[in-house]
Formats: sequence, C-alpha cells, structure tokens
Amino acid sequence: MTRTGGRLLIDSLVHNGVDFATCVPGESFLAVLDAIYEVNDGHPEPVFRLVTARHEAAAANMAEAVGKLTLSPAVCLVTRGPGAMHASIALHTAFQDGTPLVLVIGQVATSVLGREAFQEMDYSAVFGSTAKHVVQVTDPDRIGEQVARALYLAMAGRPGPVVIVVPEDVLTSSTDKDPVSVPAISHPEPSRSDLESLVSRLENAERPLLVVGGPSWSAEVGDDITAFAEANGIPIAAAFRWQDCVDNRSENYVGYLGLGCSPALRARAREADLVVAFGPRLDDPTTDGFVVLDAPTGERALVMVSEDAADAVTNTIPDEVITTSVAALAAELRRRTLRPSGARAEWTRVLRSEFLAYTRPTETPGDVDLARIIKHVRSVTADDTIVTTGAGNYTVWVQRFFEFRQFGTQLAPRNGAMGYGYPAAIGAAAVRSGSPVIAFAGDGCILMSGSELATAMYEQLRVILIVVNNGMFGTIRMHQENHYPGHVIATDLSNPDFTEYGKSFGAQTHLVERTEQFAAAFAAALVHEGPSLIELRTDPLQLTPDRRLAHTSTGSAT
Repeated sequence: MTRTGGRLLIDSLVHNGVDFATCVPGESFLAVLDAIYEVNDGHPEPVFRLVTARHEAAAANMAEAVGKLTLSPAVCLVTRGPGAMHASIALHTAFQDGTPLVLVIGQVATSVLGREAFQEMDYSAVFGSTAKHVVQVTDPDRIGEQVARALYLAMAGRPGPVVIVVPEDVLTSSTDKDPVSVPAISHPEPSRSDLESLVSRLENAERPLLVVGGPSWSAEVGDDITAFAEANGIPIAAAFRWQDCVDNRSENYVGYLGLGCSPALRARAREADLVVAFGPRLDDPTTDGFVVLDAPTGERALVMVSEDAADAVTNTIPDEVITTSVAALAAELRRRTLRPSGARAEWTRVLRSEFLAYTRPTETPGDVDLARIIKHVRSVTADDTIVTTGAGNYTVWVQRFFEFRQFGTQLAPRNGAMGYGYPAAIGAAAVRSGSPVIAFAGDGCILMSGSELATAMYEQLRVILIVVNNGMFGTIRMHQENHYPGHVIATDLSNPDFTEYGKSFGAQTHLVERTEQFAAAFAAALVHEGPSLIELRTDPLQLTPDRRLAHTSTGSAT
C-alpha cells in the first residue's frame, strides 16, 4: 500500500490501539488532518477521534488528562513554533506527573531546515529537559518505526511525554512502508528475597506508613493494597494528588501528603519507623520540600517500590529499593498475613481518627461555605464521578473534603499548572461516557482556559464547571501575606460576570451567592445534557479552610 507520510502516521497510531487526538489545526500538518478524514470517511462512528481545541495549551492538557485516565498515550497535534510552545506546559505536566503523551509537531520543510525558516525551532533543544525523547523524522519510510518507538518510550519505565517532529514535506511524501507494532513492555516479577524483606520490615514495624500512588497504579493494585493493609493494620497515605488510588472510605486510609494536607499527618510521617513508598516518586509536595525524607539515620527506614529504578533514588537514597511490577508485588502482599501487632493497630486507629477530624467541615464566616458544597457534590454523585482541578487555593478544599472512592476519578496536575482543570474535564468527558465530569476552577485558573467552553459546546460534552470566584490569585496572595504582609500587588483580579460569560457560549449557568442555593443549581447541572457553569461568589478573606485575612486590600499597588 502506498500512502502519504501523514496517512502512515495515523495508520501507525491506529494499528497500535491509539485512536484519540486533540489539536489546534495548523498548515504544517494538513496532511495528518487529511489522513484522519480519510480514516474516518464512510464510518458511522469515528475510527480516530479528533477534538479541536481553541488553544494549544488546552489541547495538550486534554491529551495529557486522557493519558492519565486511560493509562495509555493520547496524542496532541500542534503546528510549529508558537503552537508547539503553547503545548509545552502540558509536556512539563506529563513529565513531572508520569503521564504517557505523544506530541506531534509539524515542522518546516526539509529544504529550509536550519535557516530559521518561518516558525522553525530546534525541538531537541527546546524540549530536551521536559520530554523522554524528541525525534525529527526526515524520511517518510521511517514514520512507522518512530511512532512505535514513541509509544513504547511513552509507556516504559516511568511513563512520560515523547515528541515527534515531522517536516510538512515528509508528511505529504509517499511511502510504501507499513505500520510497526510496539513491542510488549515487560514488568519484572518481585524476587522472593525482595518480597520477604518487605514483609519482614512491615511485620516488625510498630509505626509503618504506606505511601501510595504513581504511574504504575491501577484499580486492581489499589484493591490489593487496601485488602493487605486492612488485614494487617497498616495505614495508607496517598502521595500528592493520588488520592483516588484507594477507596478513601477504608478504615486504613489516613489522608494525603502534599500541599494543603493535614499538619497532623505530616508530623506522623516523620514519626513513622517505616515508610514504604509503594509506586510514587517522593516528590517535593509529597515530602513538604523533602523534609519528610530527612529523618535521622536509624530512626526510620525508607523503602522505595518502583518500576523505574532511577525514580527510586532521585530525591534521596532509601534504605532499600525494590524494582518490580507494582501490580505483581501488590498481589503477592494481598496473600500475606503478618503477625498481629497491638501497637501497629493503635497507630493506624489514631491516624484514621485524625484524618476524619481533619475532613469534617467546620463553621467558617461568609455566605458560601465551600467545604459543605464539596461534601454535597460527593453525596449526590456516583462513585465513578471524575473530578478535575487546576492549581490554586481552591484545590485545597477539594483535596481535603472530597472523598475519592474509585481509581481514575481525580485528574489534577501534580506540577501545579494553572488552567489545567477545565481542558482535563473536556478530555475526560470525550473518552468516558456516563456521569458528568466535574471541573473545579478558581477565577484566576479558569480564564487561562475559559475559551474551551466553546470546545465543550461544540462537542456537547457533559462537563459541570464550578468557578470559585474570590477576586484574587489566592495562593500568591497567601504567600504575599506570609512574606510581605501589607504589600499587596498584582494579586487582585477584575473578573467578568462568569454566568454571563458562560451564557455567551451557550452553556447552562447558575450563580450561587449563598450555600443553600447550591443544591438546586447542581441538581439542574447534573441532568443537563450539555456544558454547565456554576459560579460561586466566595469570601476573599477566606484564603484556605484554616487561614483567614483580617481585611481585604484597598487601593493596592499596581
């Protein structure tokens, strides 16, 4: 079969089970768009689904979120130069979060490479520190090979982003090559000595703590680890924004470590005599700036369980590294019963009681109580409801008060990227039918991707956007108050009327100025067949559930 390079690229993706992409169309990859048209032509349902966004940053965030949700690579198509740079934020998110993602960039023609042609860039130099692999394909015959390599590398070890750059003349040139199959990725079985060592450490520990999460996770791993912990009296804490790894209703779940987490849990993590990081890399937020890792030698053992050997020693040198299939080790542990330990059981009971106390809403001033609103959302939605957030202080309420019950229901950028939540919700709604996807966004966060309301409307996706509007960049204001009290600058915001903004796109909208108004607004949004927007007018004095300003700024510096 003779086909264009663009068609071989799409055929190679479909051949390997990848059938979803996002884009902002560009002239440098028109041949790829034409190939998608040809692949889908004559089929009642698309063979290859393409969602067109209004900004490349949003398109790439959508694809990154789909990779998180499906645990397999999604594709984002962008044009050269500005298009590629707009997508760079999602590359950084995918790199730090361990998300499989393939970014395909249309490049200038091979005849003008190296002459600083219109929008030309050196993508190996640009993305060398935020992608696992960057390749520029200058021969159409090698497109199938490079797609297979990209998909393999995006999933192998710690998953992450891969960049494929293809000049436009390579995409339009003909080739008689066929797609190449991606080789299977092996996952090493746990050795008997590793298993026995870990079991012995857990059996002898009086104050153990399992820290769970990571890109190798699955619902089955969560079930196995929860069953093992419950049978043996071991507390489970989630790494930052991995709260959906286990059912938070388990009596052994004790909260998450990360920005806005319980101070009591932070302290308990330092008191633990054994910390087992089962899957996640112990990143900066999870460890409170790596402080949790700094227990004196001999007072606390640290074991890292990872499918990527390099990840296990990136932030510290643990006492033991177990490089193995996380799923296989979790299944082995489920079959083990440890000797009973009264001290361990009491330790778990105390941590669980502290978690329950921390997640119980307390009375706060103001007409809109965000904690109670989040508790209401949980009480009236299905266990598999997906919740997305971006970055900002509003996320602290979601992380603290929303009870995650199934794996794959929390989509949030672990690198703290603003503007992520709404595009992520669109991506999730595009690939998973059922309950509406709920996106929480601050007033600063949403206007970084608010134009994607147009995308949600065009695709008629059931996404409920809850805008938490306090008229400021709340997180930065909090830091300002901590470090430069009284010197308020650059953090006050002038916002549109968000309900009218949503209406202008055609979304169903609701304004909530008092807590008791929310239930009716949310009920209407739940049954609406298209996008909805609920604006919450919250108290700007309430920076976090526990932090309140004495007064707002007046005439702040500009």
